[in-house]
Amino acid sequence: MATQRDKILMCPPDYFTVDYVINPWMAGHDDSLNLDRAKAQWETLRDGLGQYADIEIVEPQPELPDMVFTANAGAVYGDKAIASHFMPMERRPEEQYFKAWFRDNGFELLDLDEKIGFEGAGDCLRDRRGPWLWTGYGFRTEIEAHAEIARFFDLEVVSIRLTDERFYHIDTCFCPLTDGFLMYHPPAFDYESRIAIESRVPPHKRIIVDTLDAGNFACNAVNIGDQVFLHRASGPLKARLMLAGFEVNEVELSEFLKAGGSAKCLTLKLTEPLAD
Repeated sequence: MATQRDKILMCPPDYFTVDYVINPWMAGHDDSLNLDRAKAQWETLRDGLGQYADIEIVEPQPELPDMVFTANAGAVYGDKAIASHFMPMERRPEEQYFKAWFRDNGFELLDLDEKIGFEGAGDCLRDRRGPWLWTGYGFRTEIEAHAEIARFFDLEVVSIRLTDERFYHIDTCFCPLTDGFLMYHPPAFDYESRIAIESRVPPHKRIIVDTLDAGNFACNAVNIGDQVFLHRASGPLKARLMLAGFEVNEVELSEFLKAGGSAKCLTLKLTEPLAD
């Protein structure tokens, strides 16, 4: 029986700029962005992912440069979605467009209390084996959202706290992979969160990412089956991934790193595995 292809939501970078600072990576890059290069990099990622998944498109909007980072559109599980409510005011105008896309495409949408900060699949990631959601808090998602997420999706939520402002969403430093593997940068999390991770993911499934690779956004990867798409990985990290059975696809995404995002930030997986 044929396996259903994954679906991934992306947004073309037609209006992508770095003209405000809402994370440490954005500082000093307002004059260095090359939009033509960014468009070419995005298209290369889209085409690469398109070999393994169906790409859905949400239309970009003028003066909303960060819409390109569709991981923050919301979190999806089955036919349900929770749209984001952004902490930075600069991104809040995106919310209406993402909500409209979810509704127009048949998702049951949770109307999350607007007093609660929640930034979608940047901070809410489905484990690829266990029946739970890894859900971050500390910078851009508030822990008050976690109970609502668990209730709406009817899935256990494992709360993990970020402590380094450079890694402001968990998808910048934490990447669940097929068959229960996990690629992550432990220093980005507090002690209790590292214990929570280690108690659920056995040592042979943990792929530790060092400071150099984390700074190149290696954890901000897209995983489809045995394929891993990322900006850059060191030789030892690529070897560890290959030993775990993955094929590593490096895609130059330097223009998006200037805004604090990479491959995962540019995508929202619409087909997460359902619990039995």
